[in-house]
Amino acid sequence: MYKPYYDGANKKVLWQELWRHEFEAALANDPVVIIPIGSIEQHGPHCPMDVDISAPFYMAVEVAKCIEDFPVLVAPPVWSGFTHYNMGFPGTISLRLETFQNLLIDVFRSIHANGFERIVSVNGHGGNHAPCRAVSWAIAEEDIFTLSFSWWDMVEKELREWSATDEGVGHAGEWETSVQLHLREYLIDQTRLASDDTGTQPFKGELAFAEFAERRRDTAK
Repeated sequence: MYKPYYDGANKKVLWQELWRHEFEAALANDPVVIIPIGSIEQHGPHCPMDVDISAPFYMAVEVAKCIEDFPVLVAPPVWSGFTHYNMGFPGTISLRLETFQNLLIDVFRSIHANGFERIVSVNGHGGNHAPCRAVSWAIAEEDIFTLSFSWWDMVEKELREWSATDEGVGHAGEWETSVQLHLREYLIDQTRLASDDTGTQPFKGELAFAEFAERRRDTAK
């Protein structure tokens, strides 16, 4: 399994693992802070509930470890998002829209108050996309400037070109499932990949998903 956490030998990039003097050193070198934002919700019969937060979190960590020109820190993830439309499915945890947006505003304000001027939020849940953008615009009135995007925005062309089975279905489809197979294959129930309540089978060729993710992985570099 890919380990994002500091083990005494690898590069330390997680906000919560830093010592105070490491923050001071980072602030002296024009740092960037990445905030992974996601959701806890159902992802079909084959994926775990944390797909929407695990993907941007792992991607943010990989980017932070690759960049050497300036410090890149990964803030603690915002785990719960705006997903009221999934509340009919077991396991879903949703915040009210105003709660979610106020949470983001407080997180942005806190990070900025620490002295960080370059703040990036990377979202992994479709329902968060518009609320995250709205928060970025609103917080700019306080001279707190953030870059907000969903991870698939950066590689949508490549994802569609590489998609072999479902022509780019997002939620629990080829894109998300392939990323999860690359990161945490043991959490994907591959015996249920062909199960679908609508009667269709969008997961044909599931064994190719891991290769799909291997190709996608390099786009972060």
